[in-house]
Amino acid sequence: MTTIELIRVSKRYAQSKTPAVFDISLKVEKGEVLALLGPSGSGKTTVLRLIAGFEAPDEGTILLKGNIVSEQGVALPPEKRGVGMVFQDYALFPHLNVAENIAFGLRGMARAAQRKKVSDILDMVGLSDYRRRYPHELSGGQQQRVALARALAPDPAVVLLDEPFSSLDPDMCVRMREDVSAILRKTGSTAVLVTHDHEEAFSMADKVALLNEGRLEQLDTPEGIYHTPLTPFVAEFVGKADFIAGLVAGGKIMTEIGCLENTTPFTEGAEVMVMIRPDDIDLRPDPKGPATVLGRQFRGSENHYRVRLSSGQIIHSSQHSVAVYPNDLQVDLQLQITHVVAFDKTAMDQTHQ
Repeated sequence: MTTIELIRVSKRYAQSKTPAVFDISLKVEKGEVLALLGPSGSGKTTVLRLIAGFEAPDEGTILLKGNIVSEQGVALPPEKRGVGMVFQDYALFPHLNVAENIAFGLRGMARAAQRKKVSDILDMVGLSDYRRRYPHELSGGQQQRVALARALAPDPAVVLLDEPFSSLDPDMCVRMREDVSAILRKTGSTAVLVTHDHEEAFSMADKVALLNEGRLEQLDTPEGIYHTPLTPFVAEFVGKADFIAGLVAGGKIMTEIGCLENTTPFTEGAEVMVMIRPDDIDLRPDPKGPATVLGRQFRGSENHYRVRLSSGQIIHSSQHSVAVYPNDLQVDLQLQITHVVAFDKTAMDQTHQ
């Protein structure tokens, strides 16, 4: 069952010459988590606000659980959409304790049923012992769980999360991603998460919608976004990507670092740029090797190397944390490419001019 559907949705603000969102269509199925991913100004928060009903589209249609909530002449208010919101700053009421904050959205419920609902949701988010505390007495992670509990309490059709981890330190951020994901899975909630962090999107979402300048560049699984990006922008935004010149010949792609299978749509004689991820290249010390180690960054679980090819081009390679090679070491390159992704060279050259 489709819970959220956007059909050719566009939104323009009066002060801007370009649309904040242009011609976006997507679906979110019941129980799925969709991440709206992109840089600042890409339109992801606007899409969230359009779904919530805080903004109305200039064009297109928005449906929730099969019912039209926004289109020309129709604008169902946010409180009528069955949507729960978790804001960037949590927006907890400072004068209400934890239980009262969660109960705020249950005011139409009988008192006994309300108390049971609050107790159940506190148990689920692990805050039963904090029900009488006030927001200022809680850590950032605890405040976030209260905000999520408040959003989930009315059993909304959709939970919308607007950069909910941005104010947390890195360690707490990782823990809260895991906690929030577990809670969303446990409740079977359909959710939309806004983030600029691809690791956050990959770790939490079933599908990722990558936006760029108001347009949807790609909608896919996290694995599809990373391994088979449709555009150079997608390739570079979701992880380190180098591009090696190649020529399609004899059904293969000939490159400086080796011969690759032509799994692309390019025909004989086409000049392409092949995407290379750091985990596509393994290094082997070799005094006659065609590449030279320029530098190393230790990242705990791995070493990240800068390597210069004989042509002078720089590429990157991820190696195990115990694979320590000195600068100026000659190395051979072992290809570990499982997904060959290539783009038209002329088009890329024009884009980067």
